[in-house]
Amino acid sequence: MRAERANLFHLIEPLLPLVEHPARYLDHEWGACEEQDGPFHLCMVYADVYEVGQPNLGVAILYNQVNAQEGMSCERCYLPWKDLSELMRERGVPLLSLEGSAPLASFDAIGFTLAHELIATNVLETLDLAGIALTSSARDEDDPIILAGGPSAWNCEPLAEVFDAVLLGDGEESIVEVCACIRDARAEGVSREELLRRLALVPGTYVPSLYDLCIDETSTRWGYAVPREGVGAPAVVCKRCVQDFAATPAVAQRIVPYTGIVQDRLSLEVLRGCARGCRFCQAGMTYRPVRERPVDQVVECGVRGLLESGHNEISLSSLSTTDHSQCEQILNGFNHALAGNGVRVSIPSQRLDSFGVDMAAAVAGGRRGGLTFAPEAGSQRLRDVINKNVTEDDLESAARNAFEAGWRRMKLYFMMGLPTETDEDIVGIARMAERVLEIGREVVGRGPKSGVSVSISVAVLVPKAFTPFQWCGQLDPDEVRRRQQLLLHEVRDRAIRVSYHDADVSLVEGALSKMGRAGFPLVRRAWELGCRFDAWTSEFRFDLWEEAARDCGFDLVDLACEEFPLSARLPWEHTSPGVDKGFLQREWLRATRGVTTSDCTRSSCVGCGVCPTLGVSNVIQGVRA
Repeated sequence: MRAERANLFHLIEPLLPLVEHPARYLDHEWGACEEQDGPFHLCMVYADVYEVGQPNLGVAILYNQVNAQEGMSCERCYLPWKDLSELMRERGVPLLSLEGSAPLASFDAIGFTLAHELIATNVLETLDLAGIALTSSARDEDDPIILAGGPSAWNCEPLAEVFDAVLLGDGEESIVEVCACIRDARAEGVSREELLRRLALVPGTYVPSLYDLCIDETSTRWGYAVPREGVGAPAVVCKRCVQDFAATPAVAQRIVPYTGIVQDRLSLEVLRGCARGCRFCQAGMTYRPVRERPVDQVVECGVRGLLESGHNEISLSSLSTTDHSQCEQILNGFNHALAGNGVRVSIPSQRLDSFGVDMAAAVAGGRRGGLTFAPEAGSQRLRDVINKNVTEDDLESAARNAFEAGWRRMKLYFMMGLPTETDEDIVGIARMAERVLEIGREVVGRGPKSGVSVSISVAVLVPKAFTPFQWCGQLDPDEVRRRQQLLLHEVRDRAIRVSYHDADVSLVEGALSKMGRAGFPLVRRAWELGCRFDAWTSEFRFDLWEEAARDCGFDLVDLACEEFPLSARLPWEHTSPGVDKGFLQREWLRATRGVTTSDCTRSSCVGCGVCPTLGVSNVIQGVRA
């Protein structure tokens, strides 16, 4: 039976003096929704600590959408840090929601945001702390319906046994429809099995338990999912897509935290989707089409959001903010409206080919921090392979514009382990960083007090579902470490700082990205051995992941580095972001030849299939020169 709904904060309160950062667990922040009476209660979970999960834009959007509905309420929950989790287990205290301190097991539904693959063990930890069975098949009739969505839902197969339903694509509309379906089914008293069948009829909703696994000569070793006969589930679940983006709230974050958080600023989504077509980028494929928010709405809502929240920084978030056709007008609008207020307007990462003199002047209107650009590869040949569509001239021009506009610090993002990569490409990263540093010194001066510095951050390519590189194997971790050392050896100027991703962390991420449904025992065993907070450098335990793999008969290098045949049915093909498999295959073949593909918002249609499949199209507010 479902747990009784009650405020149990009195069970947590005595534990707070015994743990680090007790402010993580305090409710009633400014702007939080009050608990509502009503027939339906949802709890949105970000399975990491409060400081990491609180600023998540996806959680904020869905939280507001559900609470705006009559008779529905949504609360939040974040995973306690290990010190509090241990005390809760010792004293028999269940995991509670933040707003109402109600047991998670008392909610009608629980929604997890899958922000990245390494959150998998935290999902299991959350359910266990809540006293909820880890797998859908083990839950009782009255247990909460366990939902999931988010960026890493595109290969949720390693966790398919955990979730009752997975929401694909934009969630603003589907979360309300799914909640209404659960509410109505509960009111009718139908069985849990019938409830799940009804959820499968809600567009964009994947119900894993209604699909069987098929392994044959057309599949990889992981097989593929097919709907069971007679259950009514679609053969392919297509994502939901909000066409009228401007009709959605521009500012979703309304809650002011009691404690410092990782992104302590107002976030405003100015643009959704990207058509640049970088071949490594999952978000660039799965968030299509491009939908821009109007300038007036952005500026008006941003200024109001700053007044309501007290933040002194606003972040214009999207996959590629400077691709907004009216980005300069947005920045100039904020500069005018916020002049003299000490408010900084930041853009997470700038496109090299968009950062001209006018853009530099517009971005420079606020307080200057560092600037971030993403060349991604150290040679033009390799940038063509990944379809980055920027040149060294673009980088040099953007760097010069930035330094002349007053910036002194620049960060460059690169990737390692890209298809066809050679040592020359690695050396090219060092040479590019040196050239940017030299431009800064030419503009600012060479003295020790000039403050000019360049930092480079190098990630390891993890091939992801629904990208042209989904058939690739990941680079062997020993080779990753060799190339990292080569890069360090080639960077000779102390004004250039180098950081890179841990090869073992990337290996586990790659394994989770590649596996099918039969990979769940690995995740479960890793959690049983004590893996928690795997995305935290201080907490990641590669030795435990290796032990879990051995116990399950897997080898992590074999899992992550496996190549899939181009013709194979992949483990995630029963879901779809609308991008045609044929388009992805063509893009992979073009990558092997170093042939680029244009951005359809700047040229003609490239045939990715999203617009006709989903019945949507790109929405561009302005006219580019």
